[in-house]
Amino acid sequence: MITPTLFLEKSLWEKGFKNIAGVDEAGRGPWAGPVTAASVVIHSENQIVAGVRDSKKMTKSQREKAYHKICKKSSGYGIGIVSERDIDVLGIQKGVRKAMFLSLENLKANFGIDISLVLVDGGKTLRLYKYKSRRIKKGGLFHYSISAASVLAKVTRDRIMKKLARKYPYYYFSKNVGYGTKAHQEALKKHGISPIHRKSYAPIKKMLRQNKKSDMININLYGNTSVFAIRR
Repeated sequence: MITPTLFLEKSLWEKGFKNIAGVDEAGRGPWAGPVTAASVVIHSENQIVAGVRDSKKMTKSQREKAYHKICKKSSGYGIGIVSERDIDVLGIQKGVRKAMFLSLENLKANFGIDISLVLVDGGKTLRLYKYKSRRIKKGGLFHYSISAASVLAKVTRDRIMKKLARKYPYYYFSKNVGYGTKAHQEALKKHGISPIHRKSYAPIKKMLRQNKKSDMININLYGNTSVFAIRR
């Protein structure tokens, strides 16, 4: 098991970067719902929450327990949420970046911390051009501030999807959190697309095309029948 450390953060503190924010997102791949991001700033070993790792390596129960401790012990944290509508307009890459920007703005507004440097999870994440930043492949595995951010982002999104599951019960969002599971796919076939599905995502886009094609066939059939009736 890989345990994230403050090795990188400490080396950057020594170089004068006082307020280092770790940033990560949750919800890049789901077919429905928002994408979330979180940012976390700490200043010492004493602020580490034991057991925190990349959120994907933790159970739901572990993440929930860690969430409150991270919020309590960190010098500052922020959350950013970008809706499925914005994702459809911007694309997921820009949607993720917007969520990250929002999380950093939220952190600054609530805690009055000016960010010196941002450590971003993912080597291919779009650059956060408003900040000095470093993109790190699998950063959440190795660097504590990013790991802590991943937990906040994941728990926030899971809670949102749990609420949406009550509004749209047919899609099992409380279990699949919007990912394209078999049960989710069957629900889409039976109930169609909900308002919170990402219409720019290939599987949903394909369903929309099929539905449009089906509607056109129905219109043509109706038109042909009408012409036939008139001719008689």
